[in-house]
Amino acid sequence: MSKTVALLKGGWSPEREVSLTTGRACADALREAGFTVVELDVTRDLRALVDALRPAGGGGPDVVFNALHGKWGEDGCVQGVLEFLSIPYTHSGVLASALAMDKPRARQVFAAIGLRCADGMVIERRALLAGDPMPRPYVVKPIDQGSSIGVHIVGPGDNLAAVEAAEAKFGERVLVERYVPGRELTVAVLGDRPIAVTELRPRVKFYDYEAKYTDGITEHLVPAPIAKPVYDETMRWALAAHQALGCDGLTRCDFRWDDSLPGTEGLCILEINTQPGMTPLSLAPEQAKWLGLPFPELMRWMVEHARCPA
Repeated sequence: MSKTVALLKGGWSPEREVSLTTGRACADALREAGFTVVELDVTRDLRALVDALRPAGGGGPDVVFNALHGKWGEDGCVQGVLEFLSIPYTHSGVLASALAMDKPRARQVFAAIGLRCADGMVIERRALLAGDPMPRPYVVKPIDQGSSIGVHIVGPGDNLAAVEAAEAKFGERVLVERYVPGRELTVAVLGDRPIAVTELRPRVKFYDYEAKYTDGITEHLVPAPIAKPVYDETMRWALAAHQALGCDGLTRCDFRWDDSLPGTEGLCILEINTQPGMTPLSLAPEQAKWLGLPFPELMRWMVEHARCPA
């Protein structure tokens, strides 16, 4: 018999619209792969979610496909609910999700296993009003958002007061990192296998929210046209980060590579995404397709590898 898959989408984070797009694409592909799909637009009503996943009369889905993005859906919160209900679910578990979403803590893990991060620090957001925390250019970002939401590159002439005001909605602390010039690279990891390196060439200032989700703004080059030692090292780092955080299923690691430096000296890891986007413009499905794994088969793999670690 076909498994019933409950697909969680929407949510109430700033990435709601991306999650809805991901959810539609994944639901269509799951049905094409032969699964029965029940789509759930998740709200703050936890009782409604529990009732949908574990109806009072019995039954409920065999597996949860988590297509939520951002806080509450990607940071271990909904994963904890699914653990409590003992329902197998896709992607990473509670701890890995929480660590990956907390950028400063993820950086600590990366550094502990020898992966290079850009010089950085966590500061109080209002400290920006007192002046530059490091020489420009540098990057200011929320400590726990995805999809490049709230990311600002501060260069000569930029207004720090405007940056501080823009960050206010994301909390009292921000992560400040040295800006790494050069090229944007990303690697998807499926299980215990890094798939490929993609180079991203946005036609705007940097690979921000608009560049991620607007057709025609960013060119994707897979496999990335970079030297083999850099390609291989980027693949190795992506798998190492995935394993060090205890991730499961599908993840995607983002990197910057300063190609003005010799060899791999300019490679820096930025972050790991435990629930990478699955929109028509998304990178992980694109890499899987390049590998020979069509989207419905990628969905099948994820459902078959769903688990409930607790």
